[in-house]
Amino acid sequence: MSYDIASLRSTEFPWADRENTIYLNHASTGPLPSRAVKATEEWAKLRTMPHRISEELEFGTLTRGRELVARLINAKPSEIAMAVNTTFGLNLAAFALPLEAGDVVLTPDLEFPANVYPWMQLARARGVIYRRIPCIGGSVDEQRLHRELEDPAVKAVSVSWVSFATGYMVDLVSLGRACRASGTYFIVDAIQGIGGRTLDVHAAQIDILACGGQKWLLSPWGSGFVFVREGLIPELDPHLVSWMSVRDSDDFSRLVQYDLTYRDDARKFEMITLPYQDFAGMNASLELLHELGPSSVESHIACLADEIVSWAASEPNVELITPASPKHRAGVVAVRPPEAAAVSARLKKANVVHSLREGNIRLSPHCYNTIEEVRAALELIA
Repeated sequence: MSYDIASLRSTEFPWADRENTIYLNHASTGPLPSRAVKATEEWAKLRTMPHRISEELEFGTLTRGRELVARLINAKPSEIAMAVNTTFGLNLAAFALPLEAGDVVLTPDLEFPANVYPWMQLARARGVIYRRIPCIGGSVDEQRLHRELEDPAVKAVSVSWVSFATGYMVDLVSLGRACRASGTYFIVDAIQGIGGRTLDVHAAQIDILACGGQKWLLSPWGSGFVFVREGLIPELDPHLVSWMSVRDSDDFSRLVQYDLTYRDDARKFEMITLPYQDFAGMNASLELLHELGPSSVESHIACLADEIVSWAASEPNVELITPASPKHRAGVVAVRPPEAAAVSARLKKANVVHSLREGNIRLSPHCYNTIEEVRAALELIA
């Protein structure tokens, strides 16, 4: 199953053919497709006339978002809370899970700071022991993480599905299975994976997953979601209490009949008021990904990543930082040529948008990029 790249570019990303630019930086910020731009513009117009915005439109937008996200990761809509960024979900995990003084929380080293600082703060506030497991050559030491689970003091493991710096992709199914067997909470920062790779959260036995929408989901800043496993929802109290976290709060005629009884689904974790216009844009982008087919998007990105990996293997002076094995990589591919900063400057001058991270050239193509664009970028690196 595939889709028409030329048609996709002309209808949803028309700038890609008009401008003298090759955009390979989706691990930083993904562009909005035309339909998402239209959705946010329509909301901006409505916002000038609030009387035209009904409660059904506001909350229906969030309901639709939960449905689209759930379908994307094989969850139930009741397991999805809409959120403004990945950090919100990771803080939810840190401060809502029943972790106490002396409990051990593990993350790999070299994680993006969003998956480090909440655990550092938890250690400071509650006396939880936070350990970072050293990486091997910049890649996650999954075998070490598995061994650490033999320690009964380890109560939580939190990992980035895909490394922002190296592109290393963790085997979530294997690690999730091990965490469930040992009774350890399994938390995932999925922002560098979802939208570029397919994921089944229940097959991976994930307890809490956080994901912002602004990268691979091609969605507005200020959009994202949190997945909380159904069986875990009743056990957790929100770390921040929204006025709509409680049951019966949809009835605005009885707001002062205070009853701190939480909803029985993941909406108990949502912080209302959310930016509805951004979630309308996110819904439009998610609908596009569903129309293209998540597996087809994954296959296309994998082909572009394969091109970069094969090129790096043929260049004796270029080091491939991302694993060559497809099992451990997604859409983020990092290479290290000699004088990487100078190479980055050359790419920038040629309007090839990329990132320089930890001394590496990071390329991250998406569903509308072409093999010719990738080859042009590699020629400039060489």
